[in-house]
Amino acid sequence: MLSKTYGCAVYGVNAFPITIEVSVGQGQHFFLVGLPDSAVKESQQRVETAIKHIGFRMPRTKVVVNLAPADIRKEGSAYDLPIALGILVASEQLSTQILDQYIIMGELALDGTLRPIKGVLPIAIEARKNGYKGFILPKENAAEAAIVNNLDVIGVENLNDAVEFLEGKFTIEPLVSDTREIFFNTQNEYEADFSNVQGQENIKRALEIAAAGGHNVIMIGPPGAGKTMLAKRLPSILPPLTLPEALETTKIHSVAGKLGSLAALVSRRPFRSPHHTISDAALVGGGGIPQPGEISLSHNGVLFLDELPEFKRTVLEVMRQPLEERKVVISRTRQTVEFPANFMLIASMNPCPCGYYNHPEKDCVCGPGVVHRYLSKISGPLLDRIDLHVEVTPVSFDEMTANRKSESSAQIRERVIRARNIQTQRFESYKGIHANAMMPPEIVKQMCEIDTVGKNLLKRAMERLNLSARAYDRILKVARTIADLANSEDILTEHIAEAIQYRSLDRENWAGE
Repeated sequence: MLSKTYGCAVYGVNAFPITIEVSVGQGQHFFLVGLPDSAVKESQQRVETAIKHIGFRMPRTKVVVNLAPADIRKEGSAYDLPIALGILVASEQLSTQILDQYIIMGELALDGTLRPIKGVLPIAIEARKNGYKGFILPKENAAEAAIVNNLDVIGVENLNDAVEFLEGKFTIEPLVSDTREIFFNTQNEYEADFSNVQGQENIKRALEIAAAGGHNVIMIGPPGAGKTMLAKRLPSILPPLTLPEALETTKIHSVAGKLGSLAALVSRRPFRSPHHTISDAALVGGGGIPQPGEISLSHNGVLFLDELPEFKRTVLEVMRQPLEERKVVISRTRQTVEFPANFMLIASMNPCPCGYYNHPEKDCVCGPGVVHRYLSKISGPLLDRIDLHVEVTPVSFDEMTANRKSESSAQIRERVIRARNIQTQRFESYKGIHANAMMPPEIVKQMCEIDTVGKNLLKRAMERLNLSARAYDRILKVARTIADLANSEDILTEHIAEAIQYRSLDRENWAGE
């Protein structure tokens, strides 16, 4: 007998249909073909034990399992359930007429229960795209798959439930999820709020500009000045995710297995803060079958790199291309995978190893040349790609103990959303551009026109700070955002002056001794 069940393989953030063919005939031995990896090959032992545990038998004849198309490598344990059901059908222990109507995926435990799998959302999208009636999967993943409408999501707890459902002995109601209600009810929930921050008005202003235009920021200041605390509050003032953005973000987290059990749609912008010991592949993504790295997990959100000079230089340099192109392309011998990486980079650093260079009260104890060597760990090309360089000074005792209430994140967010709406209208005829920071050079010239006074001011700044052409573009983009926050159609001189002041690391007093 020959049977066919249907599943999916996930590559990048997309899924591709896989046909699991099972033949039971004369002979001996179990053969699993179709470029399976070690986890797939080991499914024989899991499947055999699970089948026996629920009261069925494993055929003692020749069993051939083919995962087609055979030239694409299959990875992971999610093929256990379709292989087990295929064997039961091919050995005539299971009779069903609806097997070809469902995509089936799931990892089996030895007692037949099902464990959660990765990449459920892309698989569910592919199932609907290919006209399948439903998706049979572990119950813990059902909420994630239910994001996709017009697809019967059948969550099962064990192999026996799946068998009885296919035979019609056991009715399982498809899980229905009101995606919009879940999304809109949770998208404004943030633990940290700017209303709890005393002082640091200049830093709040810089972060508001960054949020309004999608700009990258680096904060330089002594230990304990509040750099990390401020960065963690940035997501609370970013515009809320749109449904398409939320779906794309959820797909990435689903593929990486970061959603957790019973998780559904990602409704808040991601905030990722990897440790400085992270490797190149963990940051940018990689592996035999490439998996998304931290910069892709930050897509549509914030990547926060604390103590930037402590990261390995090679790790920092791999970010240069993604910061420009807003995507990561990982090439392997057999395939090339593209992950989206449209994130805001927020970095923080001490000004020197002791932390007190340029401190208003404490003296720096670093030796000659030490500050320069410390700052040179961050390359010029990387700094060029960071729009705002902001000095963070310690908060005074009077500011910390003041009773006045600071602006809440909600109030700042309103201004940010208004500025983003202006940019949405401005770029509605440009595909893939939604914020000022995303403008390529040719559009910067068109959208960031300045008058003669502004040109002279910018020319003096370029000559004095020895800025690159990329830094010139960055200043104009930031000035455009400042003008949008002020609801000004034109970029005025004061907007350019404020944008120039956010280039702290280009100034002479930051060049080291």
